[in-house]
Amino acid sequence: MILRVNLTTKKISKDPISEKVLEQFIGGRGLAAKILWDEVRGVDPLSAENKLVVAAGPFNGLRTPSGGKLVLAAKSPLTGGYGDGNIGTMASVYLRKAGYMAIVIEGAADKPVYLYIDDDDVHIMSAEGLWGLSTFETEKRLKQVHGNVGVLSIGPAGENLVRYAVVISQEGRAGGRPGIGAVMGSKKLKAIVVKGTKDVEVKDKESFEKYTREVFKLIPTLPAYSFWIRQGTMATVEWANKNRALPTRNFSQVKFEYARTVDGYAMEAMKISRRGCPNCNMICGNVVLDIEGKESEVDYENVGMLGPNTGIAFLNRVAHLNRLADEFGMDTISLGAVLGFAMEAVERGVLKEGPKFGDYEGALELIKKIAFKQGELGALLAEGVKRASDRLGLEEIAMHVKGLEVSAYNCYIYPAMALAYGTCAIGAHHKEAWVIAWEIGSTPMEESKSKEYVVDYSLDKAAKVVEQQRIRGGMFEMLTACRLPWVELGLDLEWYAKILSSIVGKNYTLDDIYLAADRVYSLIRSYWVREFQGNWNRTMDYPPRRWFEDGVNGQHLDRDRYDDLLSEYYRIRGWDERGIPTVDTLKKLDLEFVLSELGSILK
Repeated sequence: MILRVNLTTKKISKDPISEKVLEQFIGGRGLAAKILWDEVRGVDPLSAENKLVVAAGPFNGLRTPSGGKLVLAAKSPLTGGYGDGNIGTMASVYLRKAGYMAIVIEGAADKPVYLYIDDDDVHIMSAEGLWGLSTFETEKRLKQVHGNVGVLSIGPAGENLVRYAVVISQEGRAGGRPGIGAVMGSKKLKAIVVKGTKDVEVKDKESFEKYTREVFKLIPTLPAYSFWIRQGTMATVEWANKNRALPTRNFSQVKFEYARTVDGYAMEAMKISRRGCPNCNMICGNVVLDIEGKESEVDYENVGMLGPNTGIAFLNRVAHLNRLADEFGMDTISLGAVLGFAMEAVERGVLKEGPKFGDYEGALELIKKIAFKQGELGALLAEGVKRASDRLGLEEIAMHVKGLEVSAYNCYIYPAMALAYGTCAIGAHHKEAWVIAWEIGSTPMEESKSKEYVVDYSLDKAAKVVEQQRIRGGMFEMLTACRLPWVELGLDLEWYAKILSSIVGKNYTLDDIYLAADRVYSLIRSYWVREFQGNWNRTMDYPPRRWFEDGVNGQHLDRDRYDDLLSEYYRIRGWDERGIPTVDTLKKLDLEFVLSELGSILK
């Protein structure tokens, strides 16, 4: 069932979802992409005509391994193309228990509101007393009113239409990097509150109970579990620093001399508790006290971008910047990229005001200015790196793909990871193909006899990117579940096909799921092409200029060799040399409905 809410007319309706759509797109990202293709075309992302899709998957509302995610999607105000992100939240559980697979929010309210869902009862409530509050305070007040509920909310950044504003839940869970929080703000939608009490249907309960019980018992016995519980993703700081992949000072360097002050061991010494998403027994959220003595949930991406990428040392300081970003409802990755960009612009003398690298107090002040769009600099940086660099003429140091800022992996010598960023469905994000771990392999950089690293452009790297996208950006985003049991602990992927089959009562193999993933990727790519009105070419899939032009010990990516990898990626996907799905590919993937809209653009 899809719950539809029009904030302009106040109309609330419920629509069935066809079995064919669920079979072809499964749920989560797949369902969101289909809805946006069908219903959102050629609109200003911050207008009432854009639609916000909150999509669950078949793993939600049930005791499935790490199945506590939701997908938030809309046309992106940051990139102008398809935008989505997943978020770990109790709202994922309650939405399915309320009887809904998705919410589609249309129109815009004239005054601040929040949406309250209690099973079949749905109400648009006044949020005038919540507008202006932080995400933490908003959730606290809503739970005081409504009790045990799932809450998705925005902070001042979303209200002020910062283009990389996100949605926050549970004081640190964030989703929607491409500006989904700004879409909520444009609709004057402060929050979504969900309570659900119904049972979620499972077709084969006996098999479901057997599989999930075995998986939950298995996860803590896997070899990497004990160290994961100690450090989680924070172990990546040391690993990336050793392998010349740590974003440092706006990606101009690959090693941070103060990495030890912000790494997993520093975190272990400061950790006071852990937090996790629903149905997770390998919790990744490590909580430390920041410099103000307040709790901040840290992980590698936010620490890497707000610490080394800005030149700021000491985890209690970085944790403070991270907490402010969460309270204001700003994406920590994009914020770290924006701060690093601004700091370099100041050091180059292009910007006449603002902090330089390593200036913690200056960064703190600038974050506040961005969230509230205070002053010329705050308003400029609220637009994101791409727009700011276009304005300042600094494209050569702008770390983004398609407008979405690069996350925390520096790729001067890692072409597979650069390709993963270039071809990601939403812009430069690591979650869809964290291929750099495979690319580095078993020879860490510091163990190499030479300072020069032999950059490998073998075409199997393109195949590996597609493989990981099918799994990470496809399967997990459709189910909707967390990828970390597989990524970090090596949980066998066959478990996910078995559990899905038991839920829906249809036999899914991994190949069936990967076919659906290919369908979703080609549909999302078609969405980008349609929204850019045919002005699409392969350079849209290039990583940032800096990786081609600057270097690590004189080494950088080779544009021609990267182009060869990109062509191989297109060949595997069944896309033409512009990166557009061919007619044959669309037919093969049962996407014939795309043909009528892209028409003469296709080959």
